[in-house]
Amino acid sequence: MASKATYEMLAEAFRQEGVATCFALLGDANMNWASILGRLGTRMIYLRHEHCAVAAAMAYARKTGEVGVATVTCGPGLTQVMTALPAAVRANLPLVVFAGEAPLKSAWYNQAIDQAPFVTATGAVYRPLHHPPRMLEGVRDAFLEARMTRKPVVLGVPFDLQDLPWNGPALPVPSSELVPQVSPIPPHPADVARAAERIAGARRIVVMAGLGAVASGAGPACRRLAERCDALLATTLPARGLFHDDPFSMGVAGGYASAAARDLLGEADLVIAVGTILAQHNTDGGKLFGRAHVLQLDVAPVAISQGRVAAQSHLRADARLGVEALIEAVTPRPAAWRSAETARLIRETPFDREPAAPEPGLHHPAAVVAALEAALPREWQLVNSSGHCAFYCTHMPSRPQDRFLTIREFGAIGNGISFAIGVAAARPDQTVVLFDGDGSLMMHVQELETIRRHGLNILLCVLNDGAYGSEIHKLRAIGLPDDGAVFGRPDFAAIARGFGLGGACVEELSAIPAMVADFARRGGGAVWDFQISDQVMSPVMRRNHPPGGQPGAHS
Repeated sequence: MASKATYEMLAEAFRQEGVATCFALLGDANMNWASILGRLGTRMIYLRHEHCAVAAAMAYARKTGEVGVATVTCGPGLTQVMTALPAAVRANLPLVVFAGEAPLKSAWYNQAIDQAPFVTATGAVYRPLHHPPRMLEGVRDAFLEARMTRKPVVLGVPFDLQDLPWNGPALPVPSSELVPQVSPIPPHPADVARAAERIAGARRIVVMAGLGAVASGAGPACRRLAERCDALLATTLPARGLFHDDPFSMGVAGGYASAAARDLLGEADLVIAVGTILAQHNTDGGKLFGRAHVLQLDVAPVAISQGRVAAQSHLRADARLGVEALIEAVTPRPAAWRSAETARLIRETPFDREPAAPEPGLHHPAAVVAALEAALPREWQLVNSSGHCAFYCTHMPSRPQDRFLTIREFGAIGNGISFAIGVAAARPDQTVVLFDGDGSLMMHVQELETIRRHGLNILLCVLNDGAYGSEIHKLRAIGLPDDGAVFGRPDFAAIARGFGLGGACVEELSAIPAMVADFARRGGGAVWDFQISDQVMSPVMRRNHPPGGQPGAHS
């Protein structure tokens, strides 16, 4: 009986880690391994660009809670993922990327490059596997490291070593058997007492939840705490929708906060930040609730977050256990801020108090989003991309957190279609709707073919302003020419049909309900092109880039 090749054993090591889906683009240094992984039962989704493979794995990891897995070839395959990796690092997403390496036996190889510095510069971890007897343990250890640190780990395996006959040890135990089985961290009673005293002395309290609260299942406890201490609710952008059906939820706290949320957060004298790092954008650079004392409740409290003092006091604990301890420790108070008038203010105040009118024949982005919000089924999975139009899509009040994905930590456009593919792979029985800008979609429009080839159920709604939306508004604000950011309006419906998908240019928003019903019956992939005005600025853009501002102003 012929012995197995090393790449076969490496594939078995990945399969043993429970890898159900792998996002791939093949080359010499990974194609044999990937082919075997697919034969072993892993679903292989083959994309058209390496960046998109890793970005799709990011969304898959966020949506499933598992380690996302992607594979690219060595050299140029690896360098193509230098935008996705820092985004995954900053979003705390566990990934394992099988990257391959140039053959060690070659004196010269045209795709050879020192891959480790590229990866480590992004904040990810690079693990070269150059000693065959240790390779299988190296794979296991990479999954363990990704799970424990919640970072991407890139494996470099020279492809001449992959071709060697395997004569090493058997498969090690999988990482799942080595992950420490520990209970959630309860708070210290003295810390709870100090926090309760702080709450007792506050008048206007906001309970703000982040992804740590989502992960620990602290949502219901946050609601009870808010009721007990007459507090309002808010979330960070990634956790948006956690309290979507609560009348005292202000929605997102941060640069994307609604007009009502900005007013109310400005009144707060205490913000209880549950399971969040209190990032710059979450606090709008410290301007959103600058008068409030911030109490951070987290398993790893921080003094400085993204260059600024984030909180003045801390409670170290699992989010759910910490909030539940506060519920028991605080004295109930009568509702005052949580009044009918406050609920009405949240419910009825437009998220943009100064909307500009679009030109004739073009849509206002807020009107497009409102029409889609009313028509899209509540069980469909929504994905919000980056860019100027993302502000409007954030304000869809009926959408819960588990059906709305936002990953924006690196601020890069072009990821939307990859994220939608990742969510579709994670939720194969559900329809996925992507909200994207035209500039973002054009960066990786080739992945429309991936959607068709794999039969993914994705509806892409393109808010098409014929330009890079953020850039034109910034350039115009400081009086510089915008022609470098304006490129016209591609016919996305025709482009979609060219890739074998459905396509429509939506001229009348009243047609959306019938279009949604038809898409629900047909399934598959489609692109709907909404041509919107490039004269409409989002509130966050108007605040940060008023006319006559200076180049380089904070965004």
